[in-house]
Amino acid sequence: MNAAIRSNIDRVREHIRQAATQSGRDFEDITLIGASKTVDQATLREAIAAGMQVFGENRVQEADTKWPELRDDYPDVELHLIGPLQTNKVGSAVKTFDVIQSLDRPKLAAALRRCRDRGETLPRLLVQVNIGREPQKAGIMPDDLDEFVTACREHYELDIDGLMCIPPSQEAPEAYFTALEKMRRKLDLKHCSMGMSGDYAAAVRSGATMVRVGSAIFGEREYAHRSDG
Repeated sequence: MNAAIRSNIDRVREHIRQAATQSGRDFEDITLIGASKTVDQATLREAIAAGMQVFGENRVQEADTKWPELRDDYPDVELHLIGPLQTNKVGSAVKTFDVIQSLDRPKLAAALRRCRDRGETLPRLLVQVNIGREPQKAGIMPDDLDEFVTACREHYELDIDGLMCIPPSQEAPEAYFTALEKMRRKLDLKHCSMGMSGDYAAAVRSGATMVRVGSAIFGEREYAHRSDG
């Protein structure tokens, strides 16, 4: 067992617990997702042995290469897609993931509906919101969110479980976290997925029900990107 992995997980959980207490929330209401892009199977096994049960991958193809064996060995593990989803990967994603957090356009909603109409059981779905209105990022623009969620519910007949966002990396995130939580309440959704290694405690204080933490658990990785946690 890699003692550093266990220590990192314990540290992150304690920070989440403290942030929950500070904001009058229950620690048990917050899901810690290990953002595991580029993390190998051996390290993932160590994280699972240390008590991690929920992981997030950025790419369908990477998840399909390393998770089938792990899911056979650890059937209780939950897997989230936290990166962008191409429509031609929807069929594979539906089979691989328990949660898709990156529903962000009508074309993708239509592809998911087609999977369901073919008899597939869909993962739980979160809508990704481009909370900072950044042209280089995916996500529904905040001004279009109400209309999109309504279309998902009424036209595509999809159950939407929550919202996800990645705030601008060069700005304080709290205002963006607060804005997403306000959107969640307005739409009567269950989950807010927000907060990564550098700001997950602030996200918890702002109402996050899921935090996506990568480097604070697994260490810095080559080609790290803000969406990786």
